[in-house]
Amino acid sequence: MSDGRETRAYPFDVVTLFEPLMSGYLGGSMLGRAADRGIVTVSFTDPRDFTRDVHRTVDDGPFGGGAGMVMQPEPLAAAIESVRERRAPARPRVVLLGPAGRVFDQRVAAEYAALEGGLCLVCGRYEGVDERVAAHVVDEELSIGDYVLTGGELGALVVIDAVSRLLPGVLGNATGAHEESFTGTPLLEHPQYTRPREWRGHAVPEVLLSGNHAAIDRWRQEQRELRTRARRPDLFARWARARDEEDGAG
Repeated sequence: MSDGRETRAYPFDVVTLFEPLMSGYLGGSMLGRAADRGIVTVSFTDPRDFTRDVHRTVDDGPFGGGAGMVMQPEPLAAAIESVRERRAPARPRVVLLGPAGRVFDQRVAAEYAALEGGLCLVCGRYEGVDERVAAHVVDEELSIGDYVLTGGELGALVVIDAVSRLLPGVLGNATGAHEESFTGTPLLEHPQYTRPREWRGHAVPEVLLSGNHAAIDRWRQEQRELRTRARRPDLFARWARARDEEDGAG
């Protein structure tokens, strides 16, 4: 039942040379349903459409020599500027996916989900993009981790997926996005179980079958702490410091 307020779709724009690599994933499951229901929109812009030669060239060898090719500044910048012009007066945040940016995490996803103008995600390829685009055209650079990928498309999909989950109406369970790993606190999520109650000799913990919601909540919190301490001691240390600081302030 509608409360009478207009719901505006969250806009994602993607600047990429390889739209087909992304459209299949975006058209399925949760993201496909979110698009069908008008919660998100995803538009693509190809830098090749802004070239001026018959071969639609978007890359060239690097000055100073070296292996690989570099994306030329003009087609890429023109593609980004076309998105800004089309979206005016709204101003999307233009984010270049690349290894030199700040690292993407749940806090950044929440920051992006709150943007009124949405996101324009720029996917590099080859050996990277001309530094003048990174320095003077985009708003920021973002990395999804300390490893090397063939292009920015996988990173853009990660961002779109993580941000979309935080938008109202995308998840079937409205509280789900707030109970997962890295949300609220840096602790990992507690273990999850479903039917059957026993599988290959492994039983579901009895507390989950007890109907005692207070006991279940305590068990889940204990499991989050134990799992995080064992698997991600860096996250556990951050959580413990924040807890101690809060206790000290109280």
